[in-house]
Amino acid sequence: MRLPILLSLLATLCLGGNALAADATKTPSAAQTAQRQKMTDCNQQATTQSLKGDERKTFMSHCLKAETQTNDKALSTQQNKMKTCNADAAKKELKGDARKTFMSECLKKAA
Repeated sequence: MRLPILLSLLATLCLGGNALAADATKTPSAAQTAQRQKMTDCNQQATTQSLKGDERKTFMSHCLKAETQTNDKALSTQQNKMKTCNADAAKKELKGDARKTFMSECLKKAA
């Protein structure tokens, strides 16, 4: 007599646990979605080229890093602009609002 009650309670707990687990799924962030898309694209290219083994690994590594290298170059260009404008502001001994205005104008000119 206790076994059917125990089984029904156990079944209820399992179903309730599944419902809670389904609610806990997260939607991927924009960066995750972009990375998944990049992975898919690189995989398709590797398959088209019939790459296997170490050749495929090497190709995938270079393919996945390609956009990152482009972003790094752009970042270093921006960093160079900041460095130059900062040096110019220091030479002019600018402070406070005058420095902010100068930096803003300098960075716009450098762009």
